[in-house]
Amino acid sequence: MILQLLFVIVAIIIGARLGGIGLGVMGGVGLAILTFVFGLQPTAPPIDVMLMIAAVISAASCMQAAGGLDYMVMIAERILRRNPAYITILAPIVTYTLTFLAGTGHVAYSVLPVIAEVAADSKVRPERPLGISVIASQQGITASPISAATVALLGLLAGHSISLFDILKICIPATLIGVLVGAFFSMRIGKELVDDPEYQRRVKEGLFNDKQQKNISVSNKTNARISVGIFLSATLLIVLFGSIPTMRPTFDGTTLGMPALIEILMLSAAALILLITRTNGVEATKGNIFPAGMQAVIAIFGIAWMGDTFINGNIGQLTDSIESLVTQMPWLFGIALFIMSILLYSQAATIRAIAPLGLALGISPMMLIALFPAVNGYFFIPNYPTVVAAINFDRTGTTGIGKWILNHSFMMPGLITTIVSITVGLLLIQLF
Repeated sequence: MILQLLFVIVAIIIGARLGGIGLGVMGGVGLAILTFVFGLQPTAPPIDVMLMIAAVISAASCMQAAGGLDYMVMIAERILRRNPAYITILAPIVTYTLTFLAGTGHVAYSVLPVIAEVAADSKVRPERPLGISVIASQQGITASPISAATVALLGLLAGHSISLFDILKICIPATLIGVLVGAFFSMRIGKELVDDPEYQRRVKEGLFNDKQQKNISVSNKTNARISVGIFLSATLLIVLFGSIPTMRPTFDGTTLGMPALIEILMLSAAALILLITRTNGVEATKGNIFPAGMQAVIAIFGIAWMGDTFINGNIGQLTDSIESLVTQMPWLFGIALFIMSILLYSQAATIRAIAPLGLALGISPMMLIALFPAVNGYFFIPNYPTVVAAINFDRTGTTGIGKWILNHSFMMPGLITTIVSITVGLLLIQLF
């Protein structure tokens, strides 16, 4: 079993280094080794999760092609520019909300330069709002009803009498409180901007200037509003049907499952956006949401299939070795989720790879929901795209990676937000 685990970890590390679809295809290599070398029988691939994510990404991509994503970012930009003094508190709320609504953290790319610019113009150290804003964009994924990670968790817990509302009523307040606490502590990070030696050096050498970037604009606001309205309506319907199972149609005594419902509603939303706004379907594949989403599908395809096969083939040994420890202190499973998310760079892939083990070990579904924010650990090593983007957007040089690599601008807000989110989640499951 140890040797099999070693091959699994190596496949994950190499896949993460390859980037893009590398994680998924290396999962296929790991699965091949488990099957042909160690003789483990492959489990069924996670088809429902993959199709749900593909449907959501299709709708989000169509909304982006119709200008809806730019429209939401434009509104966010106005909010930030009107309240520059509160940028460290407002910026993470904005990125959290955008991720919550769009179901993907990649929407943060558009607003990060605005945050950096408004902070610098207001003489607020940009590291403060940028660091916590990147973290908030990740936390929003574990609160969004349509994110790939939430969909993956719902798919795993659907057979345990857990509804979408059960996940949201814990994760939304937990992550939001975590983000706000992280923002409060971020207000005290580093020296004031005018006293920062790097900023002073850049000003003295003429490397920093006060040229403002152009405001974000939308060419066709009517189509943009329509696309946002359709997308959010579909999202609301998913939450409604997921929270009230009796509203779903029944066939031969069986209620329509959430996977099929999400797929139907999101594909329909995508079609309506294209038809009503007269957007070319090809354009939907050219934005940044579609390729990022498809990479997530391929990653889950390979990694989850490999992980399920490994766990299913060694469930007896795994259970005997760590069951007592996890049963006594189930919160320790959150550390496993956090570490795996650092390796996998995907909340959804982490859930599909590791959460089945938690269920097999007897961890309650509600406990897994409380530990859900632990999958946001990929800020730990500062090479994730949103982290790198935030560093590059800060013209003052206050946001960066420290001498020891791990002492970077995102470590403190990331750890505080994650720990607080999990702690609040654990309190809420006792309440509910």
